[in-house]
Amino acid sequence: MQSEPETVCNVAISFDRCKITSVTCSCGNKDIFYCAHVVALSLYRIRKPDQVKLHLPISETLFQMNRDQLQKFVQYLITVHHTEVLPTAQKLADEILSQNSEINQVHGAPDPTAGASIDDENCWHLDEEQVQEQVKLFLSQGGYHGSGKQLNLLFAKVREMLKMRDSNGARMLTLITEQFMADPRLSLWRQQGTTMTDKYRQLWDELGALWMCIVLNPHCKLEQKSSWLKQLKKWNSVDVCPWEDGNHGNELPNLTNALPQGANANQENLGQCKSLEYQHLPAHKFLEEGESYLTLAVEVALIGLGQQRIMPEGLYAQEKVCRNEEQLISKLQEIELDDALVKIFRKQAVFLLEGGPYSGLGEVIHRESVPMHTFAKYLFTSLLPHDAELAYKTALRAMRLLVLESTAPSGDLSRPHHIASVVPNRYPRWFTLSHIESQQCELASTMLTAAKGDVRRLETVLESIQKSIHSSSHIFKLAQDAFKIATLMDSLPDITLLKVSLELGLQ
Repeated sequence: MQSEPETVCNVAISFDRCKITSVTCSCGNKDIFYCAHVVALSLYRIRKPDQVKLHLPISETLFQMNRDQLQKFVQYLITVHHTEVLPTAQKLADEILSQNSEINQVHGAPDPTAGASIDDENCWHLDEEQVQEQVKLFLSQGGYHGSGKQLNLLFAKVREMLKMRDSNGARMLTLITEQFMADPRLSLWRQQGTTMTDKYRQLWDELGALWMCIVLNPHCKLEQKSSWLKQLKKWNSVDVCPWEDGNHGNELPNLTNALPQGANANQENLGQCKSLEYQHLPAHKFLEEGESYLTLAVEVALIGLGQQRIMPEGLYAQEKVCRNEEQLISKLQEIELDDALVKIFRKQAVFLLEGGPYSGLGEVIHRESVPMHTFAKYLFTSLLPHDAELAYKTALRAMRLLVLESTAPSGDLSRPHHIASVVPNRYPRWFTLSHIESQQCELASTMLTAAKGDVRRLETVLESIQKSIHSSSHIFKLAQDAFKIATLMDSLPDITLLKVSLELGLQ
């Protein structure tokens, strides 16, 4: 920096098989990442390799010297650095001359310039103590002074390491997790029966997501996975380890600001990101022709979104279900569909419709299965230009909301004194139900818009709405939507749609 006086720093960097394995710098700056001087020297070594003279390991050079040369070498070395090395030199000389000293029991001598053996582990230098200190500091600030941002930068660093297949990714995440587990606020919250703040819980979510990336890494060895599983089980068994649902207390959560902010805050950030250009990279190892990493990634995303899963119990976990689904769909929406990807969409839609109990779009699903409205709306709009029949089939199947269907009453209806027990089974605590119903309404509205002018399709969509939608306000909204679509200025009114509007309005 121009404002700072120029200083000279002594920097030492050790390499092993193209990795920086240790660094020291006289500047004294302590941080998780390398100081500017280490970075400068590394860049100098990369850009001007010829300027850095390459020597044989010092042990080889010493081996070529005769006795007089060795004596001269040692004495000159001591003379140049006598204040620093003289005590060490005298101590070592005494030990070498003593027959019974420990140094004489070891064959040969260490050589810091020789590098490691070919079989030895080699990984990038990571100052573990600094990682622990920094995370501890950020957590102690409790979300103030941009500490949450700093922790997210650390998480981003772990993601970068995993992308580069750097073994330090798992090491660094282990250190971060240990500090999170040691946070004194965890036991405080547990004792008070209060839930942690949303900001803090999002950090825990990121921890979990990164561990998923690590244990699902196809390149890691079985023994590594086994040791991580052991470690994760150990953390999980600790009393203060937070639950995913986060509902330790008995009190009902405050639902005033429940979902919309959670779901939209992220945007029957993302917005600021520059849209990426996705391209097909050929995957040579895979058998089928025309497959690429992009087609495989899209297929995996569609499989994941379509899986049948039971709605979790707690408010936060239910919000997370919606949030994660919307994040993944928004990523998919950045991709322009070509013929290869449309083929994947068709294939997956058919699989999901015929997929049995594993599919959220299967014919039979559990009453508390997470609804597929948002996903089906995306599938519908993507498939519509290419295969309208399949698009409608998928969207109509997804319209159901079984959790609101009337349930079989308990007790015998023929006996009046049993009338008290005829109340339908209590609905599960779906805290995000209003959000889910609005998504169901969005899906229905999307189908009504697309079906304009098609009598058969409009009647089918109307039947589906009458059967599946239980909220009067949403039925009224759809009546209004149908009326607007039917009476657009640029065309004659659509009589069938007007009838649909009237039917829904009357309902």
